[in-house]
Amino acid sequence: MPRKARIDAAGALHHVIGRGIERRKIFHDDADRAAFLGRLARILAETRTDCLAWALIPNHFHLLLRTGAVPIATVMRRLLTGYAQDYNRRHHRHGQLFQNRYKSILCQEETYLLELVRYVHLNPLRARLVQTLEELDAYPYSGHSVLMGKTQALRQDVDSVLGQFGATVRTARKGYRAFVEQGASQGRRYDLVGGGLIRSTGGWKEVLEQRARGIRTKGDERILGDGPFVEQVMRQSEARLERHMRLRLEGYDLPRLAQEVEARLGIDPLAHRGRYRGVVEARRVFCYWAVHELGWNGTAVAHALGLTQAAVSMAVKEGERIVRERGWSL
Repeated sequence: MPRKARIDAAGALHHVIGRGIERRKIFHDDADRAAFLGRLARILAETRTDCLAWALIPNHFHLLLRTGAVPIATVMRRLLTGYAQDYNRRHHRHGQLFQNRYKSILCQEETYLLELVRYVHLNPLRARLVQTLEELDAYPYSGHSVLMGKTQALRQDVDSVLGQFGATVRTARKGYRAFVEQGASQGRRYDLVGGGLIRSTGGWKEVLEQRARGIRTKGDERILGDGPFVEQVMRQSEARLERHMRLRLEGYDLPRLAQEVEARLGIDPLAHRGRYRGVVEARRVFCYWAVHELGWNGTAVAHALGLTQAAVSMAVKEGERIVRERGWSL
């Protein structure tokens, strides 16, 4: 059965889980963890991706990310490929490091943000890497310690979380800490990480109750949210996919896209380079349309333009602004 495509959109919230192959360790020591966090921090900054929660466990990791200038798939490809290469060099090994695909769940932020932050940050306690909440407060390899003001291990969107617990930092941290403590005894939350239908309805109890009432709720393993949210995301995803396919069937490859940009701006973005304003503008529009309208990944666009992936990420954001200001579309 073919794998389902990733679902994403600007501003979308994702719970990402990556595991070591055969449940083996992917973090052996602090040097490994520092290398992973350092690479993640650079990629978050370059792609303008927000991180709201994270935790490193010896054989897996959790990230709660909000899509920025580029798709989460691009962020994760850069992170996992780069880290695996560095890890193999440091540990004198070869071969695959991570187990199959990482899991990426698109989440309904209004309903699940705080639950997910708490769930992710309690992972070190559940894994017995720390024994008490007091130890978790200072544990350097979880975003909980950042929210508590104990460490600054990673660029993290602290305000989006603490802002929901109080008007001042002190009050907010106190409220957040109490919230985390309330969830410490919950154990594994299958309604947050279980099957798609379970996630989409809030657990098997709710699924069975709805079935008893003759209600059938749409579920998808890639989405965490209620039925209407799942249906809305699926409609939007299908619409984007249909648009990508339509444009490709109409002959829109990268050279054809370059011609379209040249018709608007008088400059072929594939033929011209340099920091001249017109060239920069044309290449920004090209990057945005290639990634968002045609569905090309950042690696392919970077190769075509002779840019880095980080430069493409920045160009996508600026290209979106230019296109919207001028009311352009393909």
